[in-house]
Amino acid sequence: MKKLNAKIPEGKLEEKWRNYQLRSKLINPANKKKLNVIVVGSGLSGAGAAATLAELGYDVQCFCYQDSARRAHSVAAQGGINAAKNYQHDGDSVWRMFYDTLKGGDFRSREANTYRLAELSAPLIDHFTQQGVPFAREYGGVLVNRSFGGVQVQRTFYARGQTGQQLLLAAYAQLYKMIRAEKVTMHTRTEMLDLVLVDGKARGIIARNLVTGEIQRYAADAVVLATGGYSRVFRLSTLAIGCNGSAIWKAHKRGALFAAPSFTQIHPTALPQSSEAQSKLTLMSESLRNDGRIWVPKRKDDPRRANDIPEDERDYYLERRYPSFGNLAPRDIASRAAKERIDAGHGVGRLKNAVYLDFRHAIERFGLDTIRDRYGNLFTMYRKITGVDAYREPMQISPAAHFSMGGLWVDYELMTTIPGLYAIGECNFSDHGANRLGANSLLQASVDGYFILPNTINNYLAAELGAEQITTDHPAFAEVEEEVRAHINRILNVNGHKTVDHFHRELGKVMWRECAMSRTRLGLERAIRQIESIREDFWSSVKVTGTGEELNPELEKALRLANFLELGLLMCTDALQREESCGAHFREEYQTEEGEALRVDEDYGYVSAWEYADGTFKLHREELHFEFVQPTVRSYK
Repeated sequence: MKKLNAKIPEGKLEEKWRNYQLRSKLINPANKKKLNVIVVGSGLSGAGAAATLAELGYDVQCFCYQDSARRAHSVAAQGGINAAKNYQHDGDSVWRMFYDTLKGGDFRSREANTYRLAELSAPLIDHFTQQGVPFAREYGGVLVNRSFGGVQVQRTFYARGQTGQQLLLAAYAQLYKMIRAEKVTMHTRTEMLDLVLVDGKARGIIARNLVTGEIQRYAADAVVLATGGYSRVFRLSTLAIGCNGSAIWKAHKRGALFAAPSFTQIHPTALPQSSEAQSKLTLMSESLRNDGRIWVPKRKDDPRRANDIPEDERDYYLERRYPSFGNLAPRDIASRAAKERIDAGHGVGRLKNAVYLDFRHAIERFGLDTIRDRYGNLFTMYRKITGVDAYREPMQISPAAHFSMGGLWVDYELMTTIPGLYAIGECNFSDHGANRLGANSLLQASVDGYFILPNTINNYLAAELGAEQITTDHPAFAEVEEEVRAHINRILNVNGHKTVDHFHRELGKVMWRECAMSRTRLGLERAIRQIESIREDFWSSVKVTGTGEELNPELEKALRLANFLELGLLMCTDALQREESCGAHFREEYQTEEGEALRVDEDYGYVSAWEYADGTFKLHREELHFEFVQPTVRSYK
């Protein structure tokens, strides 16, 4: 078993990040120009990292599979970004935000990383404000806040219901400033297909030009992955169709440990699935739970319209079960509560797979104009999709696969177990434990890219200044490129009779049924057998039209699905091994009499870090040591 060194700095919790910076190595500005860094991904993490590293003087190459960095999935985040500014004078602080985040993740993350996230939140808001992000303001000009799930203060900054879009535009502007200054080379419509190691260090990538099909080599002194989450393994999710886990999976197969892969978040407020043919689900911001009240009819299979059901026949189940937090209970708890009500026969909608989110009382209290000002674009989006005016009748919402708390294992410096390979943002496991609190996603993506990585990567690169200059002519690049070409040809040569979408749909059904909101030993063992069968059928029956030397979306989907099939096996293996319930990982065998998650700290108080070993997975453990906070029963009642 590998000894995992998280490189946590010494000292008091509030001094660790400062102590780290005081002791980290520096690189002369003239020497930074000699160092090249590859950044894969151009969302908030990737764009922030690429722009900041270029500002510092590094030569940067940035890659995205979209036609523009502005299309990164960070644009889809709606509700806001957390920061411990305490503008509302409601008792917030860096410590309270740290504790809320640690508790929200059910004490399955490192204290030091989580505290740093809270510590850097306040300067991040100043950073974005100076970049021109139009955060909502009070009449007098002060930035305004609202609440998100799992907290009892107002610390979420927002730009109506399009916060992610506004933050991404700011990051995009900084990135393209560096592109115009010729300090960043941008490679759009280019997808990383594999990682190149030289002497055990990350020294480049093999990528495919998605327009021409050309396989290309790129060398660097360090590689940064900022490729987002992998919840498209469920197929139906709130993620964009193109989102995938291929880059981190290829890195995993090259030796990077994969941490807590089964920790995936189910968001409680998405539009419900309406048909088998549907390809994705639509997120409705958690911010709606500030003013909307969630309920179901008390009568099973109630055929009446929502507005015809009297108040005393409505079950506001979150307010009933969790009176301290009500409709702002954390996402994992709110999602399981919705599932319980739907499974018990109280679901609503055409397929009886939804619950109501009602704004009637908020409109009566605050007025229509106030609600429209807070959430207008979300109500407009809901009406465009469903044809329903949510100002007049309740929205219908349902849980959906959303965020990945798991990802590549990284240390305090955000480096993986492969020297020179970094993972930032959602593609690492770093900060959220077993459940992410709402509005912490934009926060982590931003601080990783803007503040943390630029202060840690120099510790590695300082030692690389005297190293041999590696180019794409190195034999390792030719070897990996040949493996990539062989993998593409293998998929194209199957020439079966079933579509890629068919297999993705089958995988998604298994993952949603057995490895989503609730899991059991029997179900996970069954899922592993079924996924192995689906994978075997994929490699004998998939039909991918076209060639590899052209624009070929079917080939892109097939390459990504081949990775999802393996990732699905690891997720189920991880969920099966962890015989406890914590956060979003809910094993039905481990619950309290009231149906809440039951942790087993003495046996599972660690981060699971998995090694790929020729088709099997070997477990390594990073024991979690709580020096400043002692884990308690996670209660929101």
